[in-house]
Amino acid sequence: MQSLIRVLLLVENNTYPFDFRVRREALALRDAGYEVSVIAPRGASQPWIEEVDGIRVYRFPAPPGGAGLLGYAFEFGYSTLAMLLLTSWIVLSKGVDVIHAANPPDTLCAIGLIFKLFGKRFVFDQHDLSPEIYLSRFEHPRKNLIYHILYFIERCSYAAADVVIVTNESYKLLAIARGGKSPDKVFIVRNGPPLSYQPIEPDSNVARRAHYLIGYIGTIGPQDGVDYWMRAIREMVFTLGRRDFMAVIIGNGDALSDVKALAKKLEIDDYVLFTGRLSELESRKYLSAVNVCVQPDPLSPLNDKSTMNKLMEYMALSKPTVAFDLVETRFSAQDAALYVRPNDEMEFAEKVSWLLDNPDECKRMGEIGHNRVANVLAWEYSVPELLRAYSDGLGLHPCYLFKLG
Repeated sequence: MQSLIRVLLLVENNTYPFDFRVRREALALRDAGYEVSVIAPRGASQPWIEEVDGIRVYRFPAPPGGAGLLGYAFEFGYSTLAMLLLTSWIVLSKGVDVIHAANPPDTLCAIGLIFKLFGKRFVFDQHDLSPEIYLSRFEHPRKNLIYHILYFIERCSYAAADVVIVTNESYKLLAIARGGKSPDKVFIVRNGPPLSYQPIEPDSNVARRAHYLIGYIGTIGPQDGVDYWMRAIREMVFTLGRRDFMAVIIGNGDALSDVKALAKKLEIDDYVLFTGRLSELESRKYLSAVNVCVQPDPLSPLNDKSTMNKLMEYMALSKPTVAFDLVETRFSAQDAALYVRPNDEMEFAEKVSWLLDNPDECKRMGEIGHNRVANVLAWEYSVPELLRAYSDGLGLHPCYLFKLG
């Protein structure tokens, strides 16, 4: 007897289908012939169970957003338990062959470990490095007990996984060196946008805001460097004497209120537009209107090894970028970005200002970035590696799983 391979995707830190990476993975697996379900937190007004583009989605009550170590511990503990109960119900009622868990949190490995006892395969989809998030997110971090707990849970995730999926070469090297994984069990599935992610008609209301527009999109957390960008804007206004621009900040996060307060304190709030979180379409309208984009993620144990989704989106939209000089940032953007000494806010301001005054260079860099996404980094180039993780890594070839009885 043969039946479709049943894959259950677990995602905790975003709702579905608004987690773009998980959605693209689910659709790619569906198109290859797998039967795909997703467990995710429930967003406002979302049904508890529904089918979205052929993907069965099961939702649990979202926990309150974590704040501080105790808040995150509660959020991750609660979510892991809720997802374990929901997974158990799905396994018993519908059946599951592969559990595919996206981190954070790494505690989802507990679900994989439990169901491996019943013959299920476990895929650890490593979106972030949890120990490095701790070192990068909190003030005066050190390799203390909390760090070592996170390190241990990450090691458990590697050990439990039949296959590890990572977003870049730096993460793969860590999975091999720190996690002890065989190279043939670690697959790089990058985060590039799809080829269909192209510039569209700009939002005319935004375009009229200032002579020059500077774009940022992404999470606004303590590790994301938007505070660095605020201080660079102050240098542009009060040191370089520019009054001809507006910085558009698209996104949300637990540092947003602090960043807004910082903009007011620095007396630059007239030069900053906070839009909050927007749909993909609205975000593209805004970004299509800007002249230059920024990636202000500072040098940190996490950022130096991570590939930023926003950078790929800027490049796909033919926007030149100013960024701090980080290893994976330079690999991704190459000549599509101007690189600044890490965490140097004054140089960051100078490079942004220079680009605004050099439209020919903006155009050249934008074309380089667009071509790099179109020819190398787009999501379509990652799909074969995702499918290879299942066929070669798990030994489950697309479409069918043979069963006895």
